[in-house]
Amino acid sequence: MPARVWVALLIVYVVWGSTYLAIKWSVQTMPAFGSASVRFLIAGLLLALLTRARRGAAVWRLDSAEWRNAAICGALMLAGGNGLVVLAETKVPSGLAALLVAVVPLWMILLRGTLGDRTPMLTMAGVLVGLGGAALLLLPGSSGHVDFGYSLLVVLAAFSWAVGSVLVTRVRLPAEPAVMSSIEMLAGGVVLVIAATARGEFTHLHLADITTKSWLSLGYLIVFGSIVAFSAYVFALANGPTSLVATYAYVNPLVAVFLGVLLDHEHPSGTELLGGLVIVASVGVVVSAEGRHRRRTAARVAVGPAGGDECTVSA
Repeated sequence: MPARVWVALLIVYVVWGSTYLAIKWSVQTMPAFGSASVRFLIAGLLLALLTRARRGAAVWRLDSAEWRNAAICGALMLAGGNGLVVLAETKVPSGLAALLVAVVPLWMILLRGTLGDRTPMLTMAGVLVGLGGAALLLLPGSSGHVDFGYSLLVVLAAFSWAVGSVLVTRVRLPAEPAVMSSIEMLAGGVVLVIAATARGEFTHLHLADITTKSWLSLGYLIVFGSIVAFSAYVFALANGPTSLVATYAYVNPLVAVFLGVLLDHEHPSGTELLGGLVIVASVGVVVSAEGRHRRRTAARVAVGPAGGDECTVSA
């Protein structure tokens, strides 16, 4: 693969893995939903302007279904998924949040199964083991004095993200990835503004109380977490093997735990580390099994019912 693909993948590994700690630092003096709404509204607007400048106005000529579907996916993934993680990290260590979010691919497999997709036995075994690891993290006392209810919020956030991710593959969306992401960010930001208003976050907000550390963390999330890393992810996905790019799902939690220990003095318990390793290993098994399953399915389709020359085209 070109060196640029490896660089892009490294950016995704490090930046998306570091966003959990940046979120924790931002909500130390910022309201949870309010800060998340600012992140996605600004990032969505900047990405929209960049896309408009680079690709022209034509890419924004969408029908009502494309606008609606992208907005719904954004509400599920960014408001429900990321927003709940931000709220949870007011009480939950960043490393633990990242380990619980790692079950997203497992939820996606279960959701696809309920919709009729055939799931290989190895994949299902990996899913069950991974959910067992998540249960281990949620056992009373396994994560010290962490609030159990806020830990459950992370599980709910992972489920909401998974629902949005599955929906993305089944509805008509804008063809340009940057346009789709812009709409998703803006829609998620609007929903988070409504949620922040309902919680009274803006009523009790005093800008003078927000520290420089929180402002810098929010800026990092906007520029690097939402724009740079996303662009790197799209580039890697377009130019590298999908199975390799998908490894971010189990590398990000490891990066998050490492940074939490190194930079924020977090102290994961033995049970927490064991549960995290179980989740990460199971996600690795699922990603690998899914990759092999897709390749076998593609090969059968390429060969065709008569076993003709279509296989040469596929190769």
